[in-house]
Amino acid sequence: MRFPSRAMIAVAIAGCATAGGFARAGSPLTGTMKAIDGTEVDLASFDGKVVLVVNVASRCGATPQYAGLQKLYDTYKDRGLVVLGFPANDFGAQEPGTESQIAKFCSSKYGVTFPMFAKITVKGAGQPPLYKALTATADPPGDIGWNFEKFLVGRDGAVIGRFKTRVAPDDPALVAAIESALATK
Repeated sequence: MRFPSRAMIAVAIAGCATAGGFARAGSPLTGTMKAIDGTEVDLASFDGKVVLVVNVASRCGATPQYAGLQKLYDTYKDRGLVVLGFPANDFGAQEPGTESQIAKFCSSKYGVTFPMFAKITVKGAGQPPLYKALTATADPPGDIGWNFEKFLVGRDGAVIGRFKTRVAPDDPALVAAIESALATK
């Protein structure tokens, strides 16, 4: 039996990596997640961006943070920031709607244009790999405490910040962390 040479393996790996087949090693942005419109999104497509991952809900006291998240996205998207919204019904049943209801609410009430995903579970047995990685590698590690918890992922794929619900999108600490991450090439 003949095995492929190291050179052939290296070429195959390089081809996959340049085609978006791999995210950076250790990055939580691996695999696919379903967008709110039902299409599959390869999370590795955000490689090289600064990514703010947020679990969201439409019937929460923090729901007005959608406006601030949209403002962050509008302000920094041209410099490489992307906000990813993940609706979750894990806390007080505050996201009971369907994907189409959530999308309509976000668009009509807050003008959301940043990428939104299908409803997920952000804690417990049904937690997707993205949130398992975020909660394991963030400082501090641990379960999500409530809706609108934010994880900042740097261009290199490392989790560089975790911000609890009470930290609004315009909080100086969050804005400074985003600006610092955007300055890193």
